[in-house]
Amino acid sequence: MKSAKSLDYQVNQLGFRAVIISLITALISMFFPLDVPNGYEPEHADRLVWLVANREDFIVAWINQIVAMLSLSLVFLSTAWRVREVNPLLAIFSAITVTLSIMAFIIPKFIAVWTIPMLAETASSNSVNSEMADTLLQLLNVSAPFSLYTSFDFLGFWLYSVFALLVAIPLFGSTLSSKVASVSAGLFGILYHIQLIALWMGEISAADVEASFLGVASLLLIVMIAMAVQFRQTLVAIEG
Repeated sequence: MKSAKSLDYQVNQLGFRAVIISLITALISMFFPLDVPNGYEPEHADRLVWLVANREDFIVAWINQIVAMLSLSLVFLSTAWRVREVNPLLAIFSAITVTLSIMAFIIPKFIAVWTIPMLAETASSNSVNSEMADTLLQLLNVSAPFSLYTSFDFLGFWLYSVFALLVAIPLFGSTLSSKVASVSAGLFGILYHIQLIALWMGEISAADVEASFLGVASLLLIVMIAMAVQFRQTLVAIEG
């Protein structure tokens, strides 16, 4: 019983600390650009020039995004742990979903840190591989919603939305923070799928995809803060 209690304490402590790290990375992201300004609009040649000139800032920005994604995923895994007593099966499925999302997110973000800077440098030179590098760089455009790169990113967010739907009902409890987390998660899961259907029906243009889907994803910030309150309350209760 003591070991189980210790594990519960450690998971809630992990979730609480992950929230803090997520908020810090959100602040850091304001100072480092993820792509050329107005990323969807510039010509490929302009993006190439920007990537070469801002190589270091670009890499730091995406390393920060890796940390942000991992910390947010830890928040969600800790959340899945919390709903195990209400619905163990949903807790398992939601944890699996978050784990899959980590794989979906880490692929493009590692490409941003490792591959894209080298592609930009090679494409801007007159080397033997410059033509191939230029073609691959266009396929890995970080702002175009139809690129191979962003497909992985939106897959990760879709998995987040599935997770949100799985935990929404089990999260609903007697405290205000549990209600806020539950409702916000449920809204995110529903709205994301509604927008996905609207995209398939041609109601959302390619230029509006990022603003539409990431706008809905802002609900995850509310979920995260509400969960921070719950994590902290549990830690206090265990310590007491």
